[in-house]
Amino acid sequence: MKIVIVGCGNVGTALAEQLSSEGHNITIIDEKENIVNNIANTYDVMGIVGNGAVYSVQMEAGVDEADLVIAVTGKDELNLLCCLIARKTGGCHTIARVSNPVYYKEIAYIKEELGLSLVINPEYAVASEIARLLKFPSALKIDTFSKGRVELVKYRIGEQSVLCNLSLKDVSTEFKSDVLVCVVERGEEIYIPDGDFVLKAGDEITLVAASAKIAAFFRKLKVPTTRAKDAMIIGGGETSYYLTQILSDMGIHIKIIDKSKERCEELGEILPQAMIICGDGTDRELLMEEGLLQTEAFVSMTNFDEENIMLSLFAKSQTKAKIITRVHRLSYDEIIESMDLGSIIYPKYVTAETIIEFVRAMHNSMGSNIETLYKLNDNRVEALEFYIREDCPLVGIPLQDLKLKKNILICSINHRGTIMTPRGHSIIQVGDTVIIVTTHKGLRDITDILEK
Repeated sequence: MKIVIVGCGNVGTALAEQLSSEGHNITIIDEKENIVNNIANTYDVMGIVGNGAVYSVQMEAGVDEADLVIAVTGKDELNLLCCLIARKTGGCHTIARVSNPVYYKEIAYIKEELGLSLVINPEYAVASEIARLLKFPSALKIDTFSKGRVELVKYRIGEQSVLCNLSLKDVSTEFKSDVLVCVVERGEEIYIPDGDFVLKAGDEITLVAASAKIAAFFRKLKVPTTRAKDAMIIGGGETSYYLTQILSDMGIHIKIIDKSKERCEELGEILPQAMIICGDGTDRELLMEEGLLQTEAFVSMTNFDEENIMLSLFAKSQTKAKIITRVHRLSYDEIIESMDLGSIIYPKYVTAETIIEFVRAMHNSMGSNIETLYKLNDNRVEALEFYIREDCPLVGIPLQDLKLKKNILICSINHRGTIMTPRGHSIIQVGDTVIIVTTHKGLRDITDILEK
C-alpha cells in the first residue's frame, strides 16, 4: 500500500521503520529537514520537508494516490486538519493521533464528521497496557491475539520456582496444561524451544494460550494471579489521568504524586476517586510517608526517563510491589532492558502497534493474510497471526507432516472461536487463524513457514 506519514517523532519513526519493512510504499512529511533526511536514508522511504497540513505539500507527497494517511504530530489540531485535507483531496483512509481529553470525550462525533478511519490516543493506549499488566501483576508483558481470546504472557522464572530444571515436555505432563512455552530468553540468547528444552532460574519465558488457561497454569505454579488492590503513580500527566479512570473501574485504589500544585488541583477536581499528593515523587521520605512499602503496584510516569528509571530501581529495592516503568527514548534500550525495572512500557511502540494492526487489517482485505504481528524480546522474535484462506496449501495436512523451517513454532489455532494448542495430529482448516512464533523476520504469508 502507499502510505503517507505526517510527523516524524517517536511514533512516526516507529511506523516508518515497521511499515517499510513490511513492503509498503512509505512517504514521510515533517518540517525538520535533518529528521526527514535521517529517516529517509535509514529506512529507504521518501521524505518531504514541509507542513503536512498544507495542500501543496500533501500533493507533493502523492496523497491523491495514497491508500492511507497517518497524522501523528504532537498537535491534535494539526493532525485533524491533515486528515481532513487528505480525505477531501485523495479520498483515502485516514488515521489521526488525538491526545487531549477534551477532544477525546467527543471523539465519536469528530471521527464521523471528519470521516476518520481510526483515532488513536497514545496516552489512553499506554494506560490500557498498564492496566492489563496490573490485572496480572506476575507478568512482565502481555500481548493479545484473536480479539483478546489468546494471550502471550512474558514471565521471569524465580530461583525457587517449580519450573526450574524441568524440560518442557515434563512441564506439560506434570501440570497437565495446554499452555505452550514458545520463547525462552536466557541472558543474550533467544530460543524457540522444543520439548527437550530445560528451563533454568532467571529465564524469561513467553507463554501462549487462552487467557483462562494461562491463569489456571500460574495458579498451579502458586504464582499470584489476583490483581493489585492499590497503586502509587508518580507523575500526573494525561496517561495518569486515563489510567486512574480505568483502574478505579477495576476497584483499584489510586494515589498520584505530582510536584505541580496547579496540576494537582486540576486532578483533584477531575479525579475525585483518587488521592492526589502534591510533592516531589523523587523524594525518598515522601514516598515512604505515602506508603511505598505497603503499595501493591508502583508506576513511574514522570516526564523524564532518568527519573522513572531511578524511581523504579529504588521501589524495587524497597518493596515487592508490581513495578511499571515508562520510557520514551530508546537510545540506551539495551542497558535499560538489562536493569530490573519490572515491566517497561515504551509509549511509541504501544501507539505504533495499534496503528499497524489497523494497517494490516486494511492490507488483509487487499490480499495479505497477516492479521496481527508483535515484536518480542527486543525485536528479535516475531509473533504473527495468519488468516487461512481457501487456497492455502497447509489446509488438511497434520502439522507433524509439514516441513517447517527451523526456529518456527505453530503455537495456537483458533477454529471458529475455539482456541487449540497444536499437537502433531492437529490440522489447519479454512477460516482458522494460526499464531506463529519465529526468529525469522519478514514473513508475509503463512506459506513462508515452510521449507522451500
